[in-house]
Amino acid sequence: MYEMEIDVNLKKLPEYLRREVLDYTEFLINKYKSRENKSKKFRFKWAGGLSEIKEKFTSLELQHKVLEWR
Repeated sequence: MYEMEIDVNLKKLPEYLRREVLDYTEFLINKYKSRENKSKKFRFKWAGGLSEIKEKFTSLELQHKVLEWR
């Protein structure tokens, strides 16, 4: 669709700016690829992360601790 326009404009640029265009396109690809991966599935990697302290504190006590730390 835009390939021809992109190609024409790219040829007008000096070599050092072509490298910037390449860097920017790679940035965009990675940016939107990571968004697609995140939107596909929610992971619960954090689940159980505090299991070793569940005997020491209740969830309410932990909420109070968080407020103290802020």
